Amino acid sequence: MASSPTPAKRSVYLETSIVGHLTSRLSRDLVTAGHQELTQEWWETERRQFDLYISALVVDEAAGGQPDEAAKRLAALEGVRELDLNEECRRLARELLSRHAMPEEAATDALHVATAAVNGMNFLLTWNCAHMANAERRQAIEDTCRENGYEPPRICTPEELMGERPCQT
Repeated sequence: MASSPTPAKRSVYLETSIVGHLTSRLSRDLVTAGHQELTQEWWETERRQFDLYISALVVDEAAGGQPDEAAKRLAALEGVRELDLNEECRRLARELLSRHAMPEEAATDALHVATAAVNGMNFLLTWNCAHMANAERRQAIEDTCRENGYEPPRICTPEELMGERPCQT
């Protein structure tokens, strides 16, 4: 009897806040600490179910700041495939800003979204809920991507990408 082909893994673009939450010391802020723990849990239990990607933008952001902390972030990213940050990505980022899908001060965030969309990522994983994982912005981001010929990634937090984990009440 022939076996079924193994389904392809879904792709995840890791935005910089993910590696930051993964590698930093536990915060005294309870919400941030919870996000850190969820990120670590996702990294340990779920990430192998996905093909992970970053961009040079993630590497540059992760390399900033205190050298010891930057080294931890960069070490966590070792082996994660890097997507091309090309003119198509920059053009779509400009569209996201000019159509007010994302605010002008979020130009870097728009480039993360554009890079994920242009490269056909299934998900963009982030803790940036102000400009990316934001229900009020989601429709405008998705519409702008589609109007420019790209299927948008599903922008979500690690908690939302935890598989069969029940919702907490």
